[in-house]
Amino acid sequence: MELTIEAISKQFGKKLAVDQISAKLHTGVYGLLGANGAGKTTLMRMICGILNPSSGSILLDGRSTAEMGEHYRDLLGYLPQDFGYYPDFSAEEFLWYIGALKGLTLKSSKLKARELLELVALTEVSRKKIRTFSGGMRQRLGIAQALLNDPKVVVLDEPTAGLDPKERVRFRNLIANFAKDKIVLLSTHIVSDVEYIADQILVMKKGGLLMSGTVDQLTATMKGNVWSCHVSTREAELWTAKHCVSNLKHEGDQVELRIVAELAPSPDAMAVPPTLEDLYLYYFQDEPEAAPSTAQKKGQKGANA
Repeated sequence: MELTIEAISKQFGKKLAVDQISAKLHTGVYGLLGANGAGKTTLMRMICGILNPSSGSILLDGRSTAEMGEHYRDLLGYLPQDFGYYPDFSAEEFLWYIGALKGLTLKSSKLKARELLELVALTEVSRKKIRTFSGGMRQRLGIAQALLNDPKVVVLDEPTAGLDPKERVRFRNLIANFAKDKIVLLSTHIVSDVEYIADQILVMKKGGLLMSGTVDQLTATMKGNVWSCHVSTREAELWTAKHCVSNLKHEGDQVELRIVAELAPSPDAMAVPPTLEDLYLYYFQDEPEAAPSTAQKKGQKGANA
């Protein structure tokens, strides 16, 4: 199966939200990485047929998805950033309802719902009202509804928003299990969500496709741009303000800094192997939504599980 995106653009008035993006997706997991406002959601909504491109086309195995219409939607599973649900429905009732909207018989919906609720670890609360669920539980239910019709193309828009680290690990394992025979496109600005499960990474910035490739291919472009050096505790704050620091580690009265820069920040700085997070910070350090460094993240609290 091949999903082809041919030079699609989307304009809202004077704003060009997506600019001439082309890509070919095959069976596997694709991570769509970019800061908030990069155009990820607009691209995904066009792939799902919710928005029509201003120009360009989307093809599934050579056929226009617009012309395929209902048949394409039968092959599609979609989890938007904020999926709608009825708070007084139980989890299983909600999936039965979604099944009816997708054309499944009640018998098929019940069987599939039972299977998916077990897959997303919600079996024990399947009869509880959704309004009693935590954010993480609701997000898992959203993933279940996206898979209800056994789709061949799965589009997940910021699916780990609001999940704590434990929930995100559970989600990554879940993706790895069901993506074996599907095209999965997952958007995020949390690098770790795609670093270990994505077969390919697509990096978007300001509506355009900045680069694409495997994690190894992308991080190889950063070779010689990531450095490790030691400074005194008193100097650490000045260095952090002056350089793009992706991590810092206190070692007695010294601080080890991981710095992303084209040139060595000091004569004693040593080049170190780059990571996907280093690449993200390098290209998005001018963005207000740039990913927090590892050091910053250690001080953040997780969301509800």
